[in-house]
Amino acid sequence: MLTRDFYFDLPEALIAQRPSPVRGEDKLMVLDRFTGSVSHCVMAELPNFIKSGTLMVFNNSRVRRVRVYGIKETTGREQEFMFLNQLDESGALWNVMVKNAKKQKGGMRYAFPDGSVGTIIEDAKNARTEFRSLRFERALNEAWFEKNGHMPLPPYIKRSDELLDAERYQTVYAKETGSAACPTAGLHFTERMLQTLSQNGIDIAWVTLHVGLGTFLPVRETEIEKHKMHEEMYTIPEETASKVNEAKREGRTVLAVGTTSVRTLESACTENAIVQAGTGSTHIFMYPGYTFKVVDEMFTNFHTPESTLLMLVSAFAGRENILSAYKEAVANRYRFFSYGDAMLITHGSAR
Repeated sequence: MLTRDFYFDLPEALIAQRPSPVRGEDKLMVLDRFTGSVSHCVMAELPNFIKSGTLMVFNNSRVRRVRVYGIKETTGREQEFMFLNQLDESGALWNVMVKNAKKQKGGMRYAFPDGSVGTIIEDAKNARTEFRSLRFERALNEAWFEKNGHMPLPPYIKRSDELLDAERYQTVYAKETGSAACPTAGLHFTERMLQTLSQNGIDIAWVTLHVGLGTFLPVRETEIEKHKMHEEMYTIPEETASKVNEAKREGRTVLAVGTTSVRTLESACTENAIVQAGTGSTHIFMYPGYTFKVVDEMFTNFHTPESTLLMLVSAFAGRENILSAYKEAVANRYRFFSYGDAMLITHGSAR
């Protein structure tokens, strides 16, 4: 299957540069994954489309302020770093994504706003990638990122982060810090919406998958089967695994909120369709032909052309159904990507 099979024409004006004025006041498209039928709604109507007894699974990862600017000691030039994850138990060695990576050589030193200094460490496996290893003299903690960092808005948001992003680029239920990008499907949910869902007999469970910036890397292969996915860490609590397995045994719907929740549940599932609790890593790549073992319905945003996320939702609802729905979304001026509008993919015709 070719990457270009997942292209669609998207006017730049539809790429949301800011969140809606009020959280949760967004458009909602409801797509039947089997028939391809589409309904145009708003987020306030979401509970009307979710059957009582459904289990909704949310990713409670919290975004770290990982965009940090350092000054190169030899030139005084500013350099942007995106801190992804620590590489050893000391907390002083970090994996970073860096612009103009080819120019970043081992031994180069950068001073950060609080005066701390990071040194690029030579690492052969990173030589031809966007990533580098950066070592500090002491461990970096959350206070360091809060003091030195900026919210890591996606590359298609063409502005610097602002005060409002500190709130709006986090879900209201964000708890476990570690993501380099927000699990953005959850941005549409308010405390009031969560209460309404609960009152309607809808159960809620939590997983944690820390989103890496690899989610924004383009598919450079012509044939998608050759693409190598980035790796991300996840945790599934015992209570969540029990709830999911119970729902599957009883024939109740499992609705994953966001592609990160989908990837977590499907990665932790055995061949016998049992979700296992615990911590692990995943580089699962879902594209048309993948058989979903856990997830029955999905709540998600509108994704970029030719992206792995678009391939994932195409695997779930069919490429033709997704591209047709996206064409309708463009015609109806839906807002796309992280700060954009939402889609609920149901299995309505299978009920």
